[in-house]
Amino acid sequence: MAVNLTNADSALKSVYLDVVSEQLNYSVNPFFAAIEKSTNDVWGKEVRKLAVYGMNGGVGAGTEDGDLPGASGNNYGQFVTTLKNLYGVVEISDKAIRASENNTGAFVSLLNAEMDGLIKSSKFNFGRMLFGNGSGKLANVVGAISGMVVLDNMSNVIEGMVIDFRDGNGNLIQSASGRKITAVDRFNSAITVSGAEITADDLPENTFITVQGSFNNELTGLGAIFDYENDTLYGLSKSNNLWLNPYSKYEVGNIDELTLQTALDEIEEQSGGAVNFIVCSWGVRRALQKIFSANKIALDTMEIAGGFKTMSYNGIPIVADRFCPKGTMYLLNTNDFTLHQLCDWQWLADDDGKVLKQVPGKPVYTATLVKYADLICSRPNGQGILAGIEEY
Repeated sequence: MAVNLTNADSALKSVYLDVVSEQLNYSVNPFFAAIEKSTNDVWGKEVRKLAVYGMNGGVGAGTEDGDLPGASGNNYGQFVTTLKNLYGVVEISDKAIRASENNTGAFVSLLNAEMDGLIKSSKFNFGRMLFGNGSGKLANVVGAISGMVVLDNMSNVIEGMVIDFRDGNGNLIQSASGRKITAVDRFNSAITVSGAEITADDLPENTFITVQGSFNNELTGLGAIFDYENDTLYGLSKSNNLWLNPYSKYEVGNIDELTLQTALDEIEEQSGGAVNFIVCSWGVRRALQKIFSANKIALDTMEIAGGFKTMSYNGIPIVADRFCPKGTMYLLNTNDFTLHQLCDWQWLADDDGKVLKQVPGKPVYTATLVKYADLICSRPNGQGILAGIEEY
């Protein structure tokens, strides 16, 4: 069978969509695989969710012939957040399609390579978003020297990423926008980008970088729950709604079983929910292994959602993630998290139902994968953070 645009379009819709959706929903990382994905509470372009906190007050004790307890219903807070627009774009040149038009195997290999690249890129970015606060900030710029830009955090950057530079007020630095990262020097905490050389004079104080066009448009991740510089979470004030504040302990130092168990106990006491998922940096995981090994305490292993295998503490999986801040451990209840979405992953289609479209003025066709969603934690005080842990 001859290969053409119609065949390619059909393959993207009927073969690749389900595979890509499965990969992006359950293989991004263990935390994302464990949380619910739902179309509930989506109203137009927003997520509006009623969160219950505290307890029903219509309970009491009394005398045999006395008055019954007065009715007092649940306490509710309404969370409101805007659905975030999540995109993934694949690109196929007309030349590549024509070169494989009489070779179905070559065409399949071409599509497989493009989809594998899309999945890899999407996993990286969505995994990163889960630990962010929605701002999309990747790192702060420390300086620029010899054609390289020095950053304070290298975990969020990778070759091929297209980034924007923004000043301390979030304004786009026009001369340094849409730059592709061409090299990552992790030893010197620096990146090299495409285009004209960026110098220190081009970058005002407090410059930071984001993924292209993503500033303040990313998922409301864990960073928003534990962000004490921002008083607002899901449209509510944290200072006026203390139940929005999670458990936190900073400057932990050397982690030990007592510190960990104390945090787990206090979270359950203050929220009524139990932690069922622990995520930490790699260095913190090694520190845990060291302390438990020194005390001759065996850490079991277990398999969790998505087919991931990990060690566990008292039946709670402990997962290390590259995007978890250094020296940090998050204590989470995955039952409190939901990815609210307008629909699952879909291809953007034109009026004729085609997903492959020619880029105007170029011999290239693109297809865009999209999901409209945002992440909400219904019980923020049921989560916790241990920070300032000495890594090993």
